[in-house]
Amino acid sequence: MLDDIIKERRKKLNQLYEAGVNPYPSKIKRTILINEALKNFNKLLIAKKSIFLAGRAIALRDQGNLIFIDLKDESGEIQGVFKKDNLKNFKILKQNLDVGDFLEINGPLFKTQKGEKSIEAKKAEIIAKSLKPLPSQWYGLKDVEERYRKRYLDIILNPEIKGKIFQRSEIIQEIRKSLLRADFLEVETPILQPLAGGALARPFITHHNALDCDFYLRIAPELYLKRLLIAGFEKIFEIGRVFRNEGIDREHNPEFTMLELYWAYQDWEGLMKFTEKLLKKFIPGEWQKMAYSEAIKKYAGKDLKNIKSEEIDEIFKKQARPKIIEPTFITHYPKSISPLAKSCPDNPELTERFQLIVDGMEIVNGFSELNDPTEQRKRMEEQEKLYRSGDAEASRLDEDFLEALEYGMPPAAGLGIGIDRLAALIAKSHNIKEVIIFPTLKPK
Repeated sequence: MLDDIIKERRKKLNQLYEAGVNPYPSKIKRTILINEALKNFNKLLIAKKSIFLAGRAIALRDQGNLIFIDLKDESGEIQGVFKKDNLKNFKILKQNLDVGDFLEINGPLFKTQKGEKSIEAKKAEIIAKSLKPLPSQWYGLKDVEERYRKRYLDIILNPEIKGKIFQRSEIIQEIRKSLLRADFLEVETPILQPLAGGALARPFITHHNALDCDFYLRIAPELYLKRLLIAGFEKIFEIGRVFRNEGIDREHNPEFTMLELYWAYQDWEGLMKFTEKLLKKFIPGEWQKMAYSEAIKKYAGKDLKNIKSEEIDEIFKKQARPKIIEPTFITHYPKSISPLAKSCPDNPELTERFQLIVDGMEIVNGFSELNDPTEQRKRMEEQEKLYRSGDAEASRLDEDFLEALEYGMPPAAGLGIGIDRLAALIAKSHNIKEVIIFPTLKPK
């Protein structure tokens, strides 16, 4: 059946060409969006002004000498009315128009006898012929993965997905505005890096032909942003893509968006207050604080002192974190899993680090930045040993960064915000794939 439909549409395409019609013109005369036309309907109606609208035909009702079209653009939807007596090309349109085609309609606005706001077509042209029917016409996108794979159709069929994408964009814009108002400078740092650093994660590796050496897609922009602190910038941030060669689940996608910021002459406690101020408009509720050891004990039933260092993080992520629902700052992370954070003055085995956990997900990770080059070298050497022993997620020893650090980095605090997780949380989506336009999928 589908093959027959496609065959018929290609036949119509050829008929348009034979009639001297270009079904894919480059010049469009649209003068107003549909929602703007509807908002100003009475004014345009009184003025009897002829307007140009453009959009996709999402429904078609042929009544002989009269054709009703539901025309939709990004902003809204309106009814178009084609009358045989008003359109020179009525016959061509009647024979060759399909649901899914893009149209340009020129004419005045009016109300039908039923009171429906409409545009009376004095001119109408197909501006992009659709060769395949939209899924709603013959089948649904039943498989979840198929929805993500054919996201363009998913968005057409499910308006709530488009709403979430708009919402995600608004979140990013609002956060960016707040940071700019707070005198943070937005910067860009390399995505291709000679060493993967700034987080504990398995990187993606690529080869640069001209330089004949391997590079890594960044797992975090952290070490380059810290170089800018050394350079004298005091309040900086970056919103960009990072890449981690890890599993895929409701919280993880190998390619995701992160906000990282760094604030010279600030500490982790000041940064926590700033974080709450920045995000509370998006995440309401009673924000709480809890020490990492307390969370392990309360939610996993284990004493931190009795857990092997290599098991600590896994126990927290799998047993404790999923049970933390209300917005909670988890503080005082062990040094063994915090190679870039400053140690607590009263307990060197713990760090001035916090994470914001909401609904079982890590949304924010922040800490007082380690700026002691000797201690940083020691920790990087420990991570390098782990890497060479087979731990692919261990951080690497970065001599270039250590050299930069030896020139002096001011006391500073920094954080990372997972934009996809934040957007999923706010949009009440169970899976971050719902707010990532094109999530990573295995090729067919």
